[in-house]
Formats: sequence, C-alpha cells, structure tokens
Amino acid sequence: MLVVGLGNPGSSYEKTRHNIGFMVIDELISRHNASKLNSSSFNGELFKYSNHFLLKPLTFMNLSGKSIVAVKKFYKIEDVVVIHDDLDLEFGTIRFKKGGGHGGHNGLKSTDENITNEYSRIRLGIGKPEHKSQVSSYVLSDFNEKELTHLSQWIKQVCEAIEDLFDNSLEDVSSKHTIKKFQLE
Repeated sequence: MLVVGLGNPGSSYEKTRHNIGFMVIDELISRHNASKLNSSSFNGELFKYSNHFLLKPLTFMNLSGKSIVAVKKFYKIEDVVVIHDDLDLEFGTIRFKKGGGHGGHNGLKSTDENITNEYSRIRLGIGKPEHKSQVSSYVLSDFNEKELTHLSQWIKQVCEAIEDLFDNSLEDVSSKHTIKKFQLE
C-alpha cells in the first residue's frame, strides 16, 4: 500500500492547515521507525516499513500527482491512500472515501489527472474561512491555539485508522474511525 500525505515542502508551510497530510506521514514514520528510501527520481520523500510505502510529495500541492504516479508505477502499487485537508469538514473531522471529485482541491486534482480518482481518501476537516476569498490564505495559515491543543491527538487517531487500514477494508475502518463532529473546548 502507498500512503500519501498531501502538503507543501518548506519550513514556511510546515505547520499550516494545508500540510496536515505531511504531519500524519511524519507521525507514521516516527511510530514505525520507517526507513527512508532513495527517492530523488520521485520528487518526494519516500519511506517504507513492512510492505507499506509512505510518501510526502515535494512538488508542491498543485503537482502532487506527478510524484504519486512515479512511485506507484516504479513499485507497481495498486492500493493508494491519500491523506488531505478538507475545507468542507469542521476541524477534527475524519472521513473516509473511495473515489469522487476533487472539490477544488488542487492536490487531489493533480492526483486524479495522474492516477484517476479510484484511490482511497482520508479527509481531514480543517474548517473554512468566513469568506470564499480567504480560502488560499486560510489553508496556508497555521492552526490556531485552540486547534493546536487537539492537533497531536487528532493526528494519532488518524494514524491508528491508517494502521487499521493495512489489515482491514476501507468500510470497516470507516465505521470504526470516522469522526463526524469534533468538539473544540
């Protein structure tokens, strides 16, 4: 299985809402002491543990699919899971989906263009700004103080779901790990 966390490379993006996929991959790498692979030809950071691959595309969000397709083809991987931020879900929400549209998310759009949309998705709610014109600055801003107090636990919950996905179907994992509404205290 190839597990991809969407995000943008560079320290200025490190703690932004748009990088929640990278944050989850970083936690999985740490939890499993995953080995870094030589990934220069994949335009990303690629890690492996057991028979699973963990990828952080370094192409910037809009070109994520190029990195994903390169790894998928080279290792002949059929099962791809993409972890991404979702503006349409409240902060702390975890939802699972197979296929579907990209909803304006450029990372998903690039992925769809490169490997079709028949992959599993872990949708992580980041909430949305008050006005549509603020979307770009919102996703590229850091989590607020309230969100930060819950971020670590939320990422751990997502990692547990992914670990469960290695041995179970998306439907089973979804019924066990979906969080429809998260209460910020």
